[in-house]
Amino acid sequence: MQHCDTLILPRWCVPIAHTGEVLEHHAVAISDGRITAVLPAAQAQARFQPSVLVERPAHVLIPGLINAHTHAAMTLFRGLADDLPLEAWLHEGIWPAERRWVSAEMVRDGTELAIAEMLRGGITCFSDQYFYPEIVAEAAVDMHMRATVATPVVEFATGWARDANEYFQKATDLVHDPYADHPLVTTAFAPHSTFAMSDESFAALRVLADQLDVRVQIHLHETAAEIEISLRDTGKRPFERLIDAGLVNRSLLAVHAVHMIEEEIAHFADAGVSIAHCPNSNLKLASGIADITRYREAGLNVALGTDGAASNNLLDLFSEMRTAALLAKAKANDASAITASEALHMATLSGAEALGLERSIGSIETGKLADLACVDLSSLNSQPVYDVVSQIVYAVRANQVADVWVGGRHQLDNGEFTHIDTDGVFARCNEWRERIATTGEIL
Repeated sequence: MQHCDTLILPRWCVPIAHTGEVLEHHAVAISDGRITAVLPAAQAQARFQPSVLVERPAHVLIPGLINAHTHAAMTLFRGLADDLPLEAWLHEGIWPAERRWVSAEMVRDGTELAIAEMLRGGITCFSDQYFYPEIVAEAAVDMHMRATVATPVVEFATGWARDANEYFQKATDLVHDPYADHPLVTTAFAPHSTFAMSDESFAALRVLADQLDVRVQIHLHETAAEIEISLRDTGKRPFERLIDAGLVNRSLLAVHAVHMIEEEIAHFADAGVSIAHCPNSNLKLASGIADITRYREAGLNVALGTDGAASNNLLDLFSEMRTAALLAKAKANDASAITASEALHMATLSGAEALGLERSIGSIETGKLADLACVDLSSLNSQPVYDVVSQIVYAVRANQVADVWVGGRHQLDNGEFTHIDTDGVFARCNEWRERIATTGEIL
């Protein structure tokens, strides 16, 4: 018999590679962190001698979910400035809190809390955009979580850097060079938005991103006010400034992209731009509803993100899938606008494509990295099962995730963490709550 490290025997398997395909009574074999076979269970048991056998008779195995946009450390600001529109939320709540509290220590503790929350909910890869990105990368490696660490670039001083030049230098020295070929961490540049960047900084960003061969992600057209301010100050929509900077290409991830006109949608589609759709954050901040049905019809790749826990307030992609599908139906006045299969694709393979990782993760295929999640469908809220994919998108809750593997490493085993000290994570979280709450800065 052939040896494998792990053999998983779920009731169902949704590979994602072929839309709508659901395999019943199939097995997935893992060796050296990669998927070595996907085949009928009986054949797998006759062929493989595993070191670890995982039998899940009431479960569905899916690719690990991919959070295409978040600010992980902001878990420590969860609930700090709720029920405010975006501009007030930023200027009156979040930015003052960041000036007071953001540090390497805060980023480490907040990121660890976020990683634990995401793994518990079946997320195996996240794209982060925050200060002290070198700390985010360290936390991801230490906790064995796949991450795209996008280094921030703005014009103003923060605790991490003083000006655009220092942001670029620190990003290169502390993040992009050390993680150029890392098995878990990839990198990107993350200019916050067009109103936080000058044309000169955009030009420098374009040169450096090309030299390092890394992607760029940016908050874009999140609110109508953002566009109005850009038109007032520059005479151009934010989209136009990105075109002028030469950044509208296949390496661009446009985050939110709520307010897009037809010409912009067509241009993005032709250029191969991806969009990170964050429906719950957009709803909570009343930023608007992105017309993702129209985007997808135009040929745009649309992934899903949670945004940060300060604006969501969950890092839960099951919730994002459901909200994205329901919003799309209402926006298009068409119940078939975004199907359950399409929503699950957005949370997996579309996310991988948005991060340039589609050859490695996002589907259950031989040769790909074994980033997987197993979901228990035996709960009251997900019975009876007529359509497995429909249950995943419309009925499942994040706490039904039973098992998670990242690169073949079993991170969550039947609902229990195997390598994460949750007591320590909770203790540090409570310490931060005490620090922040006693200052009286909570809105």
